[in-house]
Amino acid sequence: MEPPVYKKRAVRPGIVDHFEAYLRERLAAYPALTAVRLWRELKERGFVGGYSIVRDRVRELRPAQPAAFQVRFETPAGEQAQVDFARFEVEFVDEPGVKRIVRTLIHEVVADIDDEASEIVLVVHRAGGAHSEMRLPKRRRGQRNSTSGDIIAAIRQLVLIASDDLIAGLLNRNGLKTGNGNRWTRERVTTTRSYHRIPLFRRAEDSVEPWLNLSDAARLLKVASKTLRLAAEAGQIEAVHPLPDGPWIFARAALTTDAATSITERARQNPRYPAGSHPDQQSLFSSTT
Repeated sequence: MEPPVYKKRAVRPGIVDHFEAYLRERLAAYPALTAVRLWRELKERGFVGGYSIVRDRVRELRPAQPAAFQVRFETPAGEQAQVDFARFEVEFVDEPGVKRIVRTLIHEVVADIDDEASEIVLVVHRAGGAHSEMRLPKRRRGQRNSTSGDIIAAIRQLVLIASDDLIAGLLNRNGLKTGNGNRWTRERVTTTRSYHRIPLFRRAEDSVEPWLNLSDAARLLKVASKTLRLAAEAGQIEAVHPLPDGPWIFARAALTTDAATSITERARQNPRYPAGSHPDQQSLFSSTT
């Protein structure tokens, strides 16, 4: 009796085979696409299978990536500076579609000191003869990158009406930097305050703030903000202006003085020009009565 002979069963196409052409096209255009991304794209096109089968097929179809360009060598300490290589694939205008590999090489970096300018001069020598110069400020002996005293004084006044976050925004708006040349953040303002023992801004528990900004002070006097600002600029009422592009700060006590009352009365008497003129200002025209 002869053993049965079985025919080779025809391979049935898998559910991902219908999408293989799409996978090849996408991987040819973007070899770094992840399997998760491609699986989601297939689902949008009607694929009902799981992620693992797509992952295995992508692994088979993904084109091989060229090895990264890297050259490493070492020399004894102090004998040679770092040499940086770079590799670029450039398509030139004279040959569209043809990419060439361009490599650049920094031959050496020479450092010198300009004592008169108090600067460190760095000259970068590149292969091919192109050179470039960089100048960096030289730190003097005992020099510290401390924050300017004017900035500290401004923060000390701004905390009367502003939080650390708002103070950071005001300092940046005025183009001011930290001692290390960085932009201000809330954390840096907080650190500076703590170091110089400047108290944190807190709202008054009874909601009667002892210090007011221009808008709140003008509202309390029932005058226009422009009226109060012009009076403060003229020195007719006591106020603090820590930054050129920043808020005016008024003490609540200063808004109950005779000077504040005078500003309010002038604004009411001359509503068309509420800023008015100073009562001691002499007229250019003699009286006709």
